[in-house]
Amino acid sequence: MRHTEFWARMDDALGAAYARSWAGSFVIGELGGRTAAEALDAGVPPKEVWAAVWRTLELPASQK
Repeated sequence: MRHTEFWARMDDALGAAYARSWAGSFVIGELGGRTAAEALDAGVPPKEVWAAVWRTLELPASQK
């Protein structure tokens, strides 16, 4: 998964206006106590970050 696909999925899940704000402010324990944006900046693969976001938001399997 590329960063562009990650952000497209975030936009689909949370809406374009809120996705980046949420990714930059919501701390996810599964990502080492980092936000999704911090994890991406630290080099965590977007696929891993998306999986953590997906579980945190309890999104449907169709969005996995």
